[in-house]
Amino acid sequence: MHRTLLGSALLLALSLPSSAWAAEPTTEALVEARLEHITALRRDIHQHPELSNRETRTAKLIAAELKKLGYDVQTGIAHTGVVGILKGGKPGPRLAIRADIDALPVTEEVDLPFASKVKGEYQGKTVGVMHACGHDVHTATTLGVASALASLRKDLPGEVMMIFQPAEEGAPAGEEGGAGLMVKEGVFKNFKPDAIFGMHVTSAYHVGVVALRPGGIMASSDTLRMVVHGRQTHGASPWRGIDPIVAGADIVMSAQSIVSRRMDINKDPVVLTFGIFDGGQRFNIVPDSARLEGTLRAFDTGMRDQALAELRQLAEHVAAAHGATVELQVPDESASNPVNFNDPAMTARVRASLEKVLGKDSVIEAERWTASEDFPQLGNSVPAPSVYFFVGGTPADKDTDQVAFNHSPRFFVDEGALKTATEGMLQASLDFLGYQAP
Repeated sequence: MHRTLLGSALLLALSLPSSAWAAEPTTEALVEARLEHITALRRDIHQHPELSNRETRTAKLIAAELKKLGYDVQTGIAHTGVVGILKGGKPGPRLAIRADIDALPVTEEVDLPFASKVKGEYQGKTVGVMHACGHDVHTATTLGVASALASLRKDLPGEVMMIFQPAEEGAPAGEEGGAGLMVKEGVFKNFKPDAIFGMHVTSAYHVGVVALRPGGIMASSDTLRMVVHGRQTHGASPWRGIDPIVAGADIVMSAQSIVSRRMDINKDPVVLTFGIFDGGQRFNIVPDSARLEGTLRAFDTGMRDQALAELRQLAEHVAAAHGATVELQVPDESASNPVNFNDPAMTARVRASLEKVLGKDSVIEAERWTASEDFPQLGNSVPAPSVYFFVGGTPADKDTDQVAFNHSPRFFVDEGALKTATEGMLQASLDFLGYQAP
């Protein structure tokens, strides 16, 4: 009788659908099953980098991958952008996940079997092209997340939009591009996300580590341009003219008081830097004009606006004190990015997801980064709460203070970061959508 019952139970188990007795794959298992393909994609993209607004091969690869997975795919947004939408089998929220896909005008110096040998044209010159900021990692791991979500489609609540954005590093001169152009061309016209997630690999943290923080995680970036107009004269008789170099130098020096004396830096840091001062062509001639360019970085929108207003006022008054005038482009809106602000409540949810799949010790509080990027233009345009986190890429046996940083020709990513990034983003996505294994 015992053997009969055991045999009947075995026959019953075998007759059931596999989903009734096999454990639902974990996030780790879903990623592990795709890791070889994710790695191959990353190496292929790394070996064939393309500059901003020129990512035609990369876009074709992405579109082909998404179509194979059953996504509704749209191409040609903001020149070479690709969007894929997956509708789950159950009602639920809408999530957008963004990856940037462009490379940099940098000649690779890393000894890899898949190192880039590509050349491109940048500002009229032939240059090396390299994924020196990890966008190859972002693209490949986001495709891995897309694949895992597609495999769960039947039981997946809500909808997911995968955004593969070109020109994050900035469009070529005279062109539009990036997140701003995607918004302008209606990326969210028919899909209003309830949240937007993004990530960035960095050498600032070791592989296996993920870092995030609520509030401003990356600074706003404003390009400041001004021309100081004086009156030309011989350098031996400056009183016959108005010296725009002296006026410009006074503007540069006086502007430092905006940060040191007018901003409440107890609240958040602000950085004001002038990187270009161009005036005159001969040592003994006072020129008609001088050109100044710089950058303003801030982590608080109100402080950013205050600093810009203070700079406009200061430049005009200092120039007037010298008898000069100033032509201001402060800021140059075409070259500005807002504060990359992590919604605090959504950040807490994403942190819990990251800790669930990676472990609490692997999720740390990110340091604020005074670099900027255009990711927040997406969330601000909807508007929708957004979360952006960093993924460590430095090998465990290397000092993060000694390795090459992002944008370097020696920038190197330990491929262990592929697993970490994919698992983290996948878990955060599943938890936000409310996925429950059947």
